[in-house]
Parts: sequence; structure tokens; C-alpha cells
Amino acid sequence: MSENCNHDCSSCSQNCGERETESMLFQLNEMSKVKKVIGVVSGKGGVGKSMVTSMLAVLMNRRGHTSAILDADITGPSIPKAFGIKEKAAPNEWGLVPVKSKTGVEIMSVNLLLENDTDPVIWRGPILAGIIQQFWSEVVWGDVDYMFVDMPPGTGDVPLTVFQSLPLDGIIIVTSPQELVSMIVGKAVNMARMMEVPILGLVENYSYVECPDCGRKIHPFGESHIDEIAEKNSLKVLGKLPLNPEISGASDRGVIELFEGDWLDAAADLVESL
Repeated sequence: MSENCNHDCSSCSQNCGERETESMLFQLNEMSKVKKVIGVVSGKGGVGKSMVTSMLAVLMNRRGHTSAILDADITGPSIPKAFGIKEKAAPNEWGLVPVKSKTGVEIMSVNLLLENDTDPVIWRGPILAGIIQQFWSEVVWGDVDYMFVDMPPGTGDVPLTVFQSLPLDGIIIVTSPQELVSMIVGKAVNMARMMEVPILGLVENYSYVECPDCGRKIHPFGESHIDEIAEKNSLKVLGKLPLNPEISGASDRGVIELFEGDWLDAAADLVESL
């Protein structure tokens, strides 16, 4: 440190050992308090990441916690549809107010700002990243115990923005049984570890179909490799969801809050213990 140091690293060209690193975290809205932030990610699309996000938020709400969803899948938002939300988000004097579901889950999604649900979002990366900042900094979340961030698939601009700019307490990776998923999960795992974000574990969707007559589990996409992938990456398997028309039907009808099943209880237990 120079003897003339004024402790203002932003105006200093010296590369001393005590130079402070500027935080890349977005500033939370002053009228909000978010205690735990959990990212829900996938290496590829179509594996049910948004459904898992919705179900986890519902589970935490059922356990008496205030839960919220920040829908960071800007170009493919589906959270409002799963909860049957048709109203739009509106501003107040402090910022933008999230829409509450029927049971009280707070939700913010780009589809709550568009005139029509089917309007495409054709924006480049920097604009998408800016929307994530607005959802964190300009939304009046209030007092939230657990916020789940539904991230877009892959390792592009938006996942990178979330990893760098939101105070993630951990991520849950959603996958499916196909063998090629091992490579895709590996990419998501490596990105999280490079960004020094804790990985809570894996959830496998479309894991099996249960015969309604005999209860036998059938694997339409081949035998599961989730346990091998988890062991290879020193991770936990937090749940295996069946290919169940009742779950997808509840999501399609906008009544995901009515789902019944204990498939994600272990994941909810882990989140609750953070």
C-alpha cells in the first residue's frame, strides 16, 4: 500500500495487495429482504426445470415459509402459466410489485409485463441481463424466506449474469434419464464450480412411468444414469420425478399448487436446512 493511499481503489492505478475488488452483485430493492436464493438450472431445454422450480416454491409455501420465483428464463417464460396467473405486474411508489399466486407465492416474470403471453422476446444478451437486474433491484419483493430463480438452459449470458450478480446460496440441477445428459450435466456442474456457486444436488425428471395396475416402474427413456452422474461429480440425488400426466396436467391448467406427491421432499428438506 502506498503511503499516500486514500483507500479509494476506483481512482487508483496501483495494483497493491490490499486493493479492494468491486462486487458484481446487484443491489436488492430497499423495500425487500430475501433470505435464501436458490437457482434451478439445466444444461438443456425441455427437462422440466420450470416445473421443478414451481413445485419447490409450492412445497416451501406449504411448509409455512414465504416463497418467491424470479423467472429468469426471459425468452421462454412459463412460470405464470403453471400458476394460472393472468394479471399483470403493476408499479407502486417503491418499484414493481410481483404478482401473488392463489396460495401466496410471489412471482415476477417477463410475461407479467407483456401485453400478450405469446409476444416473443427478441432481445440480445445485454438487454436480457438488464432485465435480470431490474427483477432483482426494482421489484418490491418484501420479506421472502426462499426465492427460486428459474434460469434458462445452457451456459449463456443470462445464467452467467445470475451466477455473477445474484447472491446464490446454491443451485439445483434438473436433468433427464438419457445417457447423453451426462455430458450436459457436466457442463452445468463445471460452470457452477468455476463461478464458485454451491451445487445442492440433482433432480431427475421423466425418470420412470409407474404402472397404474401393478405399480411396476417402467423406464421409457432407458435406465437412469443419475446415480452414476451424481457419484462421478460427488453430488446428491435430491429426487426422481415420474412421467406423470397429473403433474403436467396441473401445470398446463395453471393449478400446479394442487400437485400431490413426495418426489421433491428431500430437495425441500435440504433447502430448508440451509
